[in-house]
Amino acid sequence: MTRINYVLLLICMFSGWAVSQSVPKKTFLPGQPRDGRADVQTEPPEDFTIGPEDVLSITVWHEPDLTNRVTVRPDGKIGIPLLNDVQASGLTPKQLQEQITEGLKKFVSGPQVSVVVQEIHSQIVYVTGAVARPGVYPLGRPMTVMELLVRSGGLTEFAKSEEIQILRKEAGKLRRFRFNYKQFAEGKNYQQDTQLRSGDMIIVP
Repeated sequence: MTRINYVLLLICMFSGWAVSQSVPKKTFLPGQPRDGRADVQTEPPEDFTIGPEDVLSITVWHEPDLTNRVTVRPDGKIGIPLLNDVQASGLTPKQLQEQITEGLKKFVSGPQVSVVVQEIHSQIVYVTGAVARPGVYPLGRPMTVMELLVRSGGLTEFAKSEEIQILRKEAGKLRRFRFNYKQFAEGKNYQQDTQLRSGDMIIVP
C-alpha cells in the first residue's frame, strides 16, 4: 500500500469514529451514490436551496388529505392538493413552507404546514482522474475536498497528489483552485481544504 493511500485510510478511520461520536441521531437519506452505497446524512443547513429531484415531505396538521411525499419535477415545481403546481426549486424549505401556508389560507383555517427535505438529489459534485472510484457524488451535507477524496476511495498509485484542481462556476465564469494533497498530509496549508459547492469538479491528474 502506498504512503498516500495509507494516510487516506487512517483519515477515513478517524473520520468515521469522530462522526459516530458527534452526529445527531436524527438523520435522513439523500439517496444513494451511483455505485449503490448508502449515504446517511444529517439535516441540511437552514439556507439549503431545494432543487429538481429532491424529495420532500409536506405535512399539514390535521389535514391528512393534504399531507404528501413529493419529488420536485425537472421544471422545479411540485403538485399540492388545492394549490395545483407550486414552485419549489430555488426556495429554502422555510420559504416553501410559508408559500404553501399562504396559499392554503383560502381553503383551510389557520393551516400549520411543515416541509422536510427527505432526500437530496439536486446537490452533486464530480470526481475525475486518478482516484479509486471516480464519478458523481451527492452533496447532502457540508463536505471538503479531502472528505470527498476519502469517499471516492483515495488516490491511485500514480496520482499527482500535488496538482489536484477544483473547478467551480461562479457568475458564469470558471474558477480554478489548487489542492496540494502532499502538503495537507504533512500538516501544512490546511486552509486549502475548502468546502465544496454543488457542481464543483475535482480533477486528480
